[in-house]
Amino acid sequence: MADRAVFLDRDGTMAEDVSYCCRAEDFRLLPNTARAIELLNEHGFKVIVVTNQSGVGRGYFTEETLADIHKKMKRELAREGARVDAIYYCPHHPDDNCDCRKPKPGMIRQAVKDYDIDLKYSFVMGDMMSDIAMGKAAGCRTVFIGRQPPVSEGEAAPEAIAPDMLEATYSIIG
Repeated sequence: MADRAVFLDRDGTMAEDVSYCCRAEDFRLLPNTARAIELLNEHGFKVIVVTNQSGVGRGYFTEETLADIHKKMKRELAREGARVDAIYYCPHHPDDNCDCRKPKPGMIRQAVKDYDIDLKYSFVMGDMMSDIAMGKAAGCRTVFIGRQPPVSEGEAAPEAIAPDMLEATYSIIG
């Protein structure tokens, strides 16, 4: 049987949204992030981070710096008993028209190949409509993190809205 997953946006969903976070010391998890991920781990979900990081393509920071930021994230989560199973990121500039930049579902498609994930039983959590559009394009259920999302005409609305990851997780695990 294929695995279920929760695909998490990083900035604004898991962590403070620092414009082009380019130093590990500027990275900060939001309250309840570790607890939410720990619950997802306990309930058998793969937890996979999917994040646009165009700061690499723009030359604001290197992939090595991004790796340092993700190491810090993993350490902080582990300290609280939580873990992510994988991190996928799009390093490209928005003008590159790659398949991995949200709202395109390339990062999720790669995760499906790598982890045998059943998208029908999987979720995307994010604080931007591009996260929701990516989830819909991949065939996942979606949860918008924050207040009422700005849904434009022609955009699909998320299945749920939650103020933070912990509330979203409670709605997923029931």
